[in-house]
Amino acid sequence: MQQKNYNISVHKLAEMRADGAAHTVLDIRESEELAVCAISDSVMIPMQQVPDKLGTLPREHPLIVVCHHGMRSAMVTDFLRNNGFDDSWNLAGGINAWSHDIEPDMPRY
Repeated sequence: MQQKNYNISVHKLAEMRADGAAHTVLDIRESEELAVCAISDSVMIPMQQVPDKLGTLPREHPLIVVCHHGMRSAMVTDFLRNNGFDDSWNLAGGINAWSHDIEPDMPRY
């Protein structure tokens, strides 16, 4: 099945956060990755656990899915949308793009 493009840019997410717009950042990276860096106030659920945690995720506002570069999060976003999360979005470029463009002092890996 071909994935659709449900991307949001790091600049758009930064704007949402600055404006106080309701949203949830879902970080699907592994604990070793999270130990290096993370976007503040993120919900951390490793990719493999997302199917078991669907009931804990919000549907009433945008759900922004994050990984390292945006590949795993694109797959999870597609999965979420196929399971009724119509307002879920992949963070294009992942935490790597966020650290380059939004929080340049954030550690990288």
